Amino acid sequence: MKSLIAVSLLSVSACLATSNVEAAAKRQSTSTITACSNFGKGCISGPTRPARFGREVRMPGGTWIACTSSCQDALRVATVDFWAQREQERGGAEWRR
Repeated sequence: MKSLIAVSLLSVSACLATSNVEAAAKRQSTSTITACSNFGKGCISGPTRPARFGREVRMPGGTWIACTSSCQDALRVATVDFWAQREQERGGAEWRR
């Protein structure tokens, strides 16, 4: 009877240790980054997470997007520099007419 209890306690403690290790790994794999505009439009922060094909960063509305060259660049281009980038690509403000 004592050996059965000991084995049960060992298996429970092994499960708890595994879940603690998994939780610690998950905490370490997420981080928060800050991206600042190249056009003086401000800065924005967002959490990152590991994904199937690399990393992802969360936009303010909650949508997760893939990190391209870097998570900072992906967040910056998708948020604070979104319209300024399009304006620059079209050669200035003339495209709005």
